[in-house]
Amino acid sequence: MRYLVVVEKGPSSYGAHVPDLPGCIASGETKEEVLSLIREAIEFHLEDLKQVCIPRFTTGVSRRGLGTAITCALISNAMCAR
Repeated sequence: MRYLVVVEKGPSSYGAHVPDLPGCIASGETKEEVLSLIREAIEFHLEDLKQVCIPRFTTGVSRRGLGTAITCALISNAMCAR
């Protein structure tokens, strides 16, 4: 799955966040470092979502143009990886 990552340059560092994964953030001294760290943060964030059994959200862009389709699938406790 692919996620949009927003990278921002600050006075002394770079920051990144994933709009589709609230709370998924990273910061680093270089753009390369922050991109590496946000990839790791996405993996950890998704693993955490699987473990705590909360709704998962997926987004996509339609072929007709920009648009977001949000799908929420509740995961029952029986299906959660523990």
